[in-house]
Amino acid sequence: MNGLTKRLLGAVAAVGVVAGLAGQARAEVPENQDPIVLALLEWTGQHISAKIAGNILEEMGYNVEYVTAGSYPSGISLADGEIDSVIELWSNNIGEYYPQLIEEGKVEVVGDLGLNAREGWLYPKYMEEQCPGLPAWDAFVGCAELFSNAETFPDGRLLAYPADWGHRSADIIEETGIPFVAVPAGSEGAAVAEIQSAVEREAPLVVMFWAPHWVLSTIEHGWVEMPQELAEKYALVQVPVWKTVWPGMKDNWPAAYSFLQSYTLDNAEQEKMMDLIDNQGQDLDAVTQAWVDENRDVWQPWVDAAM
Repeated sequence: MNGLTKRLLGAVAAVGVVAGLAGQARAEVPENQDPIVLALLEWTGQHISAKIAGNILEEMGYNVEYVTAGSYPSGISLADGEIDSVIELWSNNIGEYYPQLIEEGKVEVVGDLGLNAREGWLYPKYMEEQCPGLPAWDAFVGCAELFSNAETFPDGRLLAYPADWGHRSADIIEETGIPFVAVPAGSEGAAVAEIQSAVEREAPLVVMFWAPHWVLSTIEHGWVEMPQELAEKYALVQVPVWKTVWPGMKDNWPAAYSFLQSYTLDNAEQEKMMDLIDNQGQDLDAVTQAWVDENRDVWQPWVDAAM
């Protein structure tokens, strides 16, 4: 019996809605004992988003299980009912098959998670004093020499992604002819170390980076305002981050489905937890449970509405 068949049988066996006080209907939760299976993808932020949702679902009375999955294949698992929800799915990183499954109704998007997810050229906030006019593009280009070092002078130095992550920054510089040189970072860790070192010294720095990331919770920063057509061409725009579910979830666990529609998480909260986990070595489960314990006033209204 495959996962979809088991889920459909579970839906048929679901407990119905009973009448509540004052004439209001309130779902009997859990509607059945089948575990709700949440996917854990490849990065810490997604683990945080999934674990917080799972912890709240457990508070509601549900059985929750987690499985490790890749971004692309998770769509097939959702369509088959082997996974019930992928929370925090970056819409620019889902390949071609995922959109097809969504269009065919085999995977359902139940809303935006609320993250301000983006990539772009980031600078420490103090650079706005050294280069008046930032974050405007023209001001940034005009300050190229300020960002230079001995190897690039008089052109500015732009710390790019590691070489094996692609070369969008170099492509942008070549296309626009701006006086900068893209210098690949050795790794994510090397880029983070250079950001921290520059901030300690208030040294000039511009770096290709992304949000959310834990280091952004520790520094004040800005983003170069790239011309819109350029940002769109190189996918350096705000990225919708979706919550997706197996379509049968709404019948099998209607209250859980409704809760996931309401559930949100913002950059600031996620980045603080990423810092605790990735930078300070704290345990994922302990950090996410602490957030649930300390933020009942945030999530309890979502649960009340779902019930």
